[in-house]
Amino acid sequence: MATPVIMPRQGQSVESCILGQWYKSVGDKVSEGDILFSYETDKSSFEEEAKEDGTLLATFFEEGDEIPVLVNVAVIGKEGESVEEFRPGGETVTEETTVEETVDEAPKVEEFEVEDNSPDKRIRISPLAKNMAAKLGLAIQSLKGSGPRGRIIARDVEMAAAKTVKTPTAQPQVQAAPKVAPAPAVVLEEGDDYEIKAIPNIRKLIATAMHQSLQNSAQLTHHMSADARKMMKLRKKFKKEFTEGTISQNVTINDLVCFAVIRALEKFPQVNTHYHGDKMKWFKKVHLGLAVDTDRGLMVPALKNADDLSITGLSSQLKQLSTAARSGNINPDLLNPAEATFTVSNLGNYGVEMFTPVINLPQVAILGVCTIVPRPKEIEDGVYAFVPMMGLSLTYDHQALDGGEATLFLAEIKNQIENLSV
Repeated sequence: MATPVIMPRQGQSVESCILGQWYKSVGDKVSEGDILFSYETDKSSFEEEAKEDGTLLATFFEEGDEIPVLVNVAVIGKEGESVEEFRPGGETVTEETTVEETVDEAPKVEEFEVEDNSPDKRIRISPLAKNMAAKLGLAIQSLKGSGPRGRIIARDVEMAAAKTVKTPTAQPQVQAAPKVAPAPAVVLEEGDDYEIKAIPNIRKLIATAMHQSLQNSAQLTHHMSADARKMMKLRKKFKKEFTEGTISQNVTINDLVCFAVIRALEKFPQVNTHYHGDKMKWFKKVHLGLAVDTDRGLMVPALKNADDLSITGLSSQLKQLSTAARSGNINPDLLNPAEATFTVSNLGNYGVEMFTPVINLPQVAILGVCTIVPRPKEIEDGVYAFVPMMGLSLTYDHQALDGGEATLFLAEIKNQIENLSV
């Protein structure tokens, strides 16, 4: 009997996906585990594999189509079987069964099999994990897979690399997460001195979200600087302890800023809210959004219950989130702007001294963190010196917050940075 292939639901907040590429054509023989097609949510990409052997009898959508989740995309069966009953609009797939299956299989990304040197033995590994292992010098045969049916995926390679023994005198080697290369843009038109390229689907979604944010809110930005001397001392302290092996997490300046922001949000709960026109949603916990620059575009995953974490715990969780975002393995639900209550966007590493971040609606504010610049400051009566100052840019929705509230909140962030206690 023919069996439909549905568009999986990757997370409860995902209502539709964009079909990326077909790897099989109608009439092709497929085996269980063969990759059928790739698809994208607003920020992550996945690949769907065949659940059984057979022939690809029909496909109902083309590459680039936006498809609702749980809708039939294709049909696999025996040659000659009818596919009419499975055409979109007539399928009878139940959401309860499908959601359970697809959520469990969320990590399936670009998976295939490679031959081991041992007779009759195959190792299931994703191309991303394979490339990571090669860069890190790890033998594939030594890795244990935690993905579906024992596949080796990116996080397995990361965990294996983290187990590398460090000597107390050696500087710990922190491996950067490999970046997922974006698909090449399609050239629509070209001339002697130009090319017109199609905008990637991800960029379209980001552009729409940014435009809607500016259209549907009254955004205003306040700028302030904070004395960064104490924070820089704390950073040196944590770096020394990490090098000596007394702590397991390399706490960064950004981690310390996020820690300070969380403490400020606890004192100004009106900023830790969502604005919904005639009502506001107040949160009892801080769910911190962190802007992460990736090759696929800007992603803002949410760290749930960030106010429960110590500074080292916060640092560890933020690193895991950014690594998952850059490697394409982030849970799509965590990228929903409604999952975070406040967002931090740090451009300090790029040398940016001032900028105007755009709010992730329905959040009511976002903090832009700028580079540290030496500036003159009075350190005692009539005595001035150059002091490292960190720029802070707070954009807020004037519909939800008054200017005075926003200013006092920004001043509290400054106070927390200058008097940080961890």
